[in-house]
Amino acid sequence: MDFPAAQPKPAADGKIIYYPPGVKEITDKITNDEVVKRLKMVVKTFMDMDQDSEDEKQQYLPLALHLASEFFLRNPNKDVRLLVACCLADIFRIYAPEAPYTSHDKLKDIFLFITRQLKGLEDTKSPQFNRYFYLLENLAWVKSYNICFELEDCNEIFIQLFRTLFSVINNSHNQKVQMHMLDLMSSIIMEGDGVTQELLDSILINLIPAHKNLNKQAFDLAKVLLKRTVQTIEPCIANFFNQVLVLGKSSVSDLSEHVFDLIQELFAIDPHLLLSVMPQLEFKLKSNDGEERLAVVRLLAKLFGSKDSDLATQNRPLWQCFLGRFNDIHVPVRLESVKFASHCLMNHPDLAKDLTEYLKVRSHDPEEAIRHDVIVTIITAGKRDLSLVNDQLLGFVRERTLDKRWRVRKEAMMGLAQLYKKYCLHAEAGKDAAEKVSWIKDKLLHIYYQNSIDDKLLVEKIFAQYLVPHNLETEERMKCLYYLYASLDPNAVKALNEMWKCQNMLRSHVRELLDLHKQPTSEANSAAMFGKLMTIAKNLPDPGKAQDFVKKFNQVLGDDEKLRSQLELLISPTCSCKQADVCVREIARKLANPKQPTNPFLEMVKFLLERIAPVHIDSEAISALVKLMNKSIEGTADDEEEGVSPDTAIRAGLELLKVLSFTHPTSFHSAETYESLLQCLRMEDDKVAEAAIQIFRNTGHKIETDLPQIRSTLIPILHQKAKRGTPHQAKQAVHCIHAIFSNKEVQLAQIFEPLSRSLNADVPEQLITPLVSLGHISMLAPDQFASPMKSVVANFIVKDLLMNDRSTGEKNGKLWSPDEEVSPEVLAKVQAIKLLVRWLLGMKNNQSKSANSTLRLLSAMLVSEGDLTEQKRISKSDMSRLRLAAGSAIMKLAQEPCYHEIITPEQFQLCALVINDECYQVRQIFAQKLHKALVKLLLPLEYMAIFALCAKDPVKERRAHARQCLLKNISIRREYIKQNPMANEKLLSLLPEYVVPYMIHLLAHDPDFTKPQDIDQLRDVKECLWFMLEVLMTKNENNSHAFMKKMAENIKLTRDAQSPDEPKANEKLYTVCDVALCVINSKSALCNADSPKDPVLPTKFFTQPEKDFCNDRNYISEETRVVLLTGKPKPTGVLGTVNKPLSATGRRPYIRTTGSETGSNISVNSELSSSAGNRSSSDISETGVSENDENPVRIISVTPAKTEPVKNKEINSDQATQGNSTERGKKRTATASGTENIHQKPEEKNVDETGPSLAAKTRRGRPAKPEPQGTTAKNEETNKPPVRGRKRAAVSQESPGSLEAGNAKAPKQQDTTKKPAATQRQIDLQR
Repeated sequence: MDFPAAQPKPAADGKIIYYPPGVKEITDKITNDEVVKRLKMVVKTFMDMDQDSEDEKQQYLPLALHLASEFFLRNPNKDVRLLVACCLADIFRIYAPEAPYTSHDKLKDIFLFITRQLKGLEDTKSPQFNRYFYLLENLAWVKSYNICFELEDCNEIFIQLFRTLFSVINNSHNQKVQMHMLDLMSSIIMEGDGVTQELLDSILINLIPAHKNLNKQAFDLAKVLLKRTVQTIEPCIANFFNQVLVLGKSSVSDLSEHVFDLIQELFAIDPHLLLSVMPQLEFKLKSNDGEERLAVVRLLAKLFGSKDSDLATQNRPLWQCFLGRFNDIHVPVRLESVKFASHCLMNHPDLAKDLTEYLKVRSHDPEEAIRHDVIVTIITAGKRDLSLVNDQLLGFVRERTLDKRWRVRKEAMMGLAQLYKKYCLHAEAGKDAAEKVSWIKDKLLHIYYQNSIDDKLLVEKIFAQYLVPHNLETEERMKCLYYLYASLDPNAVKALNEMWKCQNMLRSHVRELLDLHKQPTSEANSAAMFGKLMTIAKNLPDPGKAQDFVKKFNQVLGDDEKLRSQLELLISPTCSCKQADVCVREIARKLANPKQPTNPFLEMVKFLLERIAPVHIDSEAISALVKLMNKSIEGTADDEEEGVSPDTAIRAGLELLKVLSFTHPTSFHSAETYESLLQCLRMEDDKVAEAAIQIFRNTGHKIETDLPQIRSTLIPILHQKAKRGTPHQAKQAVHCIHAIFSNKEVQLAQIFEPLSRSLNADVPEQLITPLVSLGHISMLAPDQFASPMKSVVANFIVKDLLMNDRSTGEKNGKLWSPDEEVSPEVLAKVQAIKLLVRWLLGMKNNQSKSANSTLRLLSAMLVSEGDLTEQKRISKSDMSRLRLAAGSAIMKLAQEPCYHEIITPEQFQLCALVINDECYQVRQIFAQKLHKALVKLLLPLEYMAIFALCAKDPVKERRAHARQCLLKNISIRREYIKQNPMANEKLLSLLPEYVVPYMIHLLAHDPDFTKPQDIDQLRDVKECLWFMLEVLMTKNENNSHAFMKKMAENIKLTRDAQSPDEPKANEKLYTVCDVALCVINSKSALCNADSPKDPVLPTKFFTQPEKDFCNDRNYISEETRVVLLTGKPKPTGVLGTVNKPLSATGRRPYIRTTGSETGSNISVNSELSSSAGNRSSSDISETGVSENDENPVRIISVTPAKTEPVKNKEINSDQATQGNSTERGKKRTATASGTENIHQKPEEKNVDETGPSLAAKTRRGRPAKPEPQGTTAKNEETNKPPVRGRKRAAVSQESPGSLEAGNAKAPKQQDTTKKPAATQRQIDLQR
């Protein structure tokens, strides 16, 4: 390049400065504008020069030195400084690699000067920005700053440079600016000897969240810089973290307190930056400082959980160490670990297996918040993608639906409901996903069995919003309900039915409350209204607070007639779903207070309205359901697509309609609906036809007047079903005729007369339906048919049917057989017994003394063990059926006051002993019937005393069930007394404590109690007494302990009304009293207080106290008392066989079975295992008995199994109490090799039945007849003493071996035989 001749100017040091042509001397004597003008020409000259211009380089060297003078470097004018900086940058380029400046101080000043000028890059809109960019570009291209490596304090320059560049970068800069900055900084890092801590800080500070949020571009610049220089800078980073994390030198950097934030950001930038840091984190995870562990866990949770992280696979030791923090002693650490799991499951499904076991443990964590977060973790991942959570993880959520804390239960239930709606209802992930969570609907409905009102209300809410969303269109909503009902398991169906029943009952309570508002104000009206309000409050959350809100709501109803009319419309039978929605909104609007955002009163009213509003079912909905069922019948429905067979859909649809016919009968009244039901009546499926008849019975009250065509078609069908249908169809047909037709007498006569004339005992299979029909006709229309029925009873039922055995039963030794294996003759006899009872219940009087005769017949059947003729032609299983029928019949008659009065104490005792029958199923079904009648307050209080005999039952689950029945009965009676002030007049029949005298009398006449001083017999009496007293003495309500003690003391002042003049009978009575007093005194310190009132003793069982009679004798010795209270239980069983002669002595020891002792420490309300579910349905079909509506009973298959103890799991306090109390000192040592009546291999023989050395059983209630000379075996048998007591169950019997307990807690499993389990019960631990 050719330059014109330069103008030489002398410098201050004497050297001549050559300026470019046209440039005058630049001194401090000229103005700034002139300086700028001349510098621009100098800049142009230097820009055009290259490194090869040696002459020019030499010529302009003085100028280059001059430009570095103080005048320029400290010039106040920024334009001057910029131009000088540009010149200096070019000078470094031209003179590279050697700079013209030799002084280190000068170089430092120059580079600090240039660095300061780079701040001008910040404003991209500045006119001078291009020059600033040129400066940056020049510096980066030439790597001018590398000259500084020779300076001792170069670090100061670099720090200033880095800080400047990071501070000026912003979003207005283009990619080139960023690239030049990166080039400039990366060359310094990569070509230097190392990065000092201060320089590293200048980079890392941009990664801290606070700075990152302030300047995102600086963060991005630092991120790219670190990525580019990873190999060089990694040791420096490792050294920094080592100083802080391991050596604890927080003073090495101002960023020490941000180490975990930095690690997170560095890992996200490039994991290689932290290769040496990760082992240091493992060290920190084991720190003794909980807060420090928490910080490390939070950090690693982000590192392991980030989407693209492979840290868990690359660093297994750290991953395993991190997982260990799930079990950390510090609660926040465990909580943080659980929260991490959600991100990990979503971002790294491959790690789910590692997490599962740790989440399992945490799902049982003592801390509520942790259990709650386990659920949130699993549900969150499941909602993202169901494949992310395995069945085991979903099982943890399933368990938590029974947690002891409401917050956890609610989260689990709502989470499962959301999964069900997403994957089953909306089918968002296909059939496989829907199948995976298909169990959710059953599980959620099972929770309705829980006692908590909060659980029940949440299930109702879930049903209305998730299982069958109420906001769907009617047809879609009913299709959803139709197929849901068809796919539910039996227990879920019962729960759903119970839910509708409870809602309907609450509607009726509200309706009755509104009726009370229409009546004139009076004291009686106010009392009735108060009772109704208390009942309604019990159906709302937090009944205590709800009472106040319900009272307030009642006041508003009294004052606001429009509000009452809205509420009346809401609960009217004709209210449609749409109308209900409008009514709820209107009532809520009227009660809302704009000034009160959170209104607990309004929330409570909404709860009430949601429970009573018909949001699913109305006339339109019923019509849609019927159309769906018609499609199933015609084969045009989508049944197979929905996963159910057409037959299942039809049967379930009819069952659904049957249930709805109870709760919404008005909605069925249409010709179209009834035509469809008539079509169902003609189907071959017996269950379908039975359900259809019941729907007509429940809903057809207006058929006769409004739908004559339906009436004319229905009558012949009902007649046919009553005469030749199944027994259930016949019963429903008779009731249907009685319910819906005005000329029912004529209709029933047309059925009664031909049936009564055609009875033939020689064809028993054709007898069953006629007997059912005749029995129900005589019960429903006693005035018309009681007299004709008397001759049928006398001449046919008793004489021809019951007193004759026409066939010989199968001698297979079984104590019970399935329904299908029972002979027709025995089934006919069972129905004959039921007919007798129905006939008597219809008459409701004993003027003809027919009831006395019937009771004697039933007692004789019990005494003869079911073999009334004693011809020994009937099989043992058939005898069991007849004993059950006879015992149930006496119990049924006792529900009618006129018959209860004539049942003698002896007959009552015979009936009671059925609960100790030798056959498991007889005990099981009898206990169910007893409980069902007691909870409805249909049976007299004395029948509750029968449950005391359950202490002798060898099967632990039966004892547990009996205890739960007692708890339920006592609770219901006490609640009834509280809610009904008038009940105080009937305390003798209602107050649970009054069961004590009945129990004492019953135990005194127990055939097993023959020797009043026999310690083993007294121990049995004590166990039976404590079985009842333990439940009664749970609370000392109104000084009840002293009251019970007073009753026992008073009994000792009376005589046994059954045998008043028999000393031994009275001695036994007083002995039982003393045992009772011994137990009460030992268990309660409050029993010595004065009784609040003098108890009244039942005159049927006890004589009136004699004035001069004083009985202060102790009938049990002090030694006996000590043994009873502290001695070990005897090793043998205590259950005796029922129906032995009441005077019989002796018993065969009953050995408790191993299988019956099994069972795990679980809540019976928990989910049944699949095997248990299958088993329960078969058991139900065998027994033919449905479970209780009031207290649902679960049937769980029990197989002897060795189980590991469950550790670190909490149980409900009330469960623990139940579990402990069921033992009641009954730890018996003897065990047998299987449950009674169960699991015998076919080739095994029942030794008790076939062995020649067996003890003979005397006939029950009669002296044994002398045996004729016969076989040796018979002779040996006659030499045996008579045996009373339950025979040891034949190993060959098919026993249910099952658990039945309504809301019960099963006893803990103990396997003394150490046999491997074939199946194992599934456990749902409650928290």
